[in-house]
Amino acid sequence: MIRRRLPSIISVSFHFLKTKPISNPSPLLQFHSLPSLQCSNPINKNGSFWFQGIRAYSLLSLNDLRGNVPRKQKTRKGRGIGSGKGKTAGRGHKGQKARGNGKLGFEGGQTPMRRRLPKRGFKNPFSLTFQPVGLGKIAKLINAGKIDSHELITMKTLKDAGAIGKQIEDGVRLMGRGAEQIQWPIHLEVSRVTVRAKEAVEAAGGSVRRVHYNKLGLRALLKPEWFEKKGRLLPKPARPPPKLKDKVDSIGRLPAPTKPIPFFTEEEPASSPA
Repeated sequence: MIRRRLPSIISVSFHFLKTKPISNPSPLLQFHSLPSLQCSNPINKNGSFWFQGIRAYSLLSLNDLRGNVPRKQKTRKGRGIGSGKGKTAGRGHKGQKARGNGKLGFEGGQTPMRRRLPKRGFKNPFSLTFQPVGLGKIAKLINAGKIDSHELITMKTLKDAGAIGKQIEDGVRLMGRGAEQIQWPIHLEVSRVTVRAKEAVEAAGGSVRRVHYNKLGLRALLKPEWFEKKGRLLPKPARPPPKLKDKVDSIGRLPAPTKPIPFFTEEEPASSPA
């Protein structure tokens, strides 16, 4: 870059230093002959054209800018013996490793590393992940007007109000954090609920129902517009598996319900007619 520009700069500078004084310099000569060379006072008191000071010429331009990348280039293998990585490309002569057909993890017949190390723990394929939400956050959203306490509060209501995140895997767990802020009856439908949260809601005159949704049903509850966009019907509510029947109160309803289902207690047997 410097070799390309220095000759032109030096030649132009000497050319203008050797020129004779000009009595009436034209505007074209002043502004367009050397756009990169500027003088502090091109015209002296005698009316002659002369340079009193030349600004330093910039050797940097936009087309010469480079990123902060390492100077070392990538090794090119198999491109001639002069590079030191030609012919066999550093693999040596013959053999399984030279031909590139080795099995990943094979150590020549001895017990490989994956079998020498012991196993530890396991991953439960039936585990469920619930997103927690506290009663205090729900109370703040109700006071802010984002949730209507007179209607049924479902998991879709909590998602639309911002009480829980968008990535809900298996449902929502209602926690008892901020239970003292619940001073009015509210009705909720969630996947799981703690004992403290249930007691706080029922003490205020509300109710909490544990409902079951499978993966497809939970998507239909939270994103019903996805089924409309695909031109599909909403799926039917799925029944809970036998191991989860004791952990839920009812089957989840689709689409998102707006009124709660009352809890019916076992009535005393009717007396026999007289």
